[in-house]
Amino acid sequence: MASTLLKRVSYSAMKSVAGGFQLGAQSRAYAAVAAGTDIVSAAPNVSLQKARTWDEGVSSNFATTPLKDIFKDKKVVIFGLPGAFTGVCSQQHVPSYKKQIDKFKAKGIDSVICVAVNDPYVMNGWASKIEANEAIEFYGDFDGSFHKSLELDKDLSGALLGPRSQRWSAYVVDGKVKVLNVEEVPSDFKVSGGDVILGQI
Repeated sequence: MASTLLKRVSYSAMKSVAGGFQLGAQSRAYAAVAAGTDIVSAAPNVSLQKARTWDEGVSSNFATTPLKDIFKDKKVVIFGLPGAFTGVCSQQHVPSYKKQIDKFKAKGIDSVICVAVNDPYVMNGWASKIEANEAIEFYGDFDGSFHKSLELDKDLSGALLGPRSQRWSAYVVDGKVKVLNVEEVPSDFKVSGGDVILGQI
């Protein structure tokens, strides 16, 4: 059963597994955000970068999107993952939301958002590659500031990814977190998928 409190797990041992990353847990602490938290206040002065081509980035003067513009007066399902073009993320996590998009809309969800610690150009290329950019909004967290503010960041250097994020999902209404789900390890895909959070709305 998904927890309503985000947990952050620190790891010292990591090894690759098929389609993901397996880590050995060493210590555990609570994250900075929990159900009921205003996600905008929890990550003050943080913006995300909407997926786009390089030329679109230049023409927009490299504009970013403040969190209040993403969440204010909206019902949003957002999920975070370790990285574009990686195994579980491409083969299971994103598809679990793409295939349920009509059901999310039927429940009054305004936006289904995927975010990762990648630049917006990589996110754009990935979204196009997996043919999900029409159903899901993709955002980059290029410097990891969003995930760091929520204490959802994760060092995945053992998988040659460097600083990244946990695998997680949330249901957010007008900026307030209603449901939070975080996998115990980034290689897991048990509580953060589209089917799970669809049943929690």
